[in-house]
Amino acid sequence: MANLTLSIDAGLLKAARIRALEQGTSVNSVVREYLRDYAGRRDVREALLKAFELADHSSASSGPAGRTWTRDELYDRWDRPPRT
Repeated sequence: MANLTLSIDAGLLKAARIRALEQGTSVNSVVREYLRDYAGRRDVREALLKAFELADHSSASSGPAGRTWTRDELYDRWDRPPRT
């Protein structure tokens, strides 16, 4: 495992240590978990941005009148009695 040296304001570090103690962990563990999440989300973020870009350029629509069904109609099934 590699080591990392950070320069952090003394007050911020003290507050982080107190919060970490309250949560039963350490600042080191918090930073390690944050970096793991940060590094792992890159692919997800890029995929979401690409999906939004594709949606922006899509010609798909709900038609000229927009949505013509209600939520109840969408979930209406012939094998269930109607809601009362």
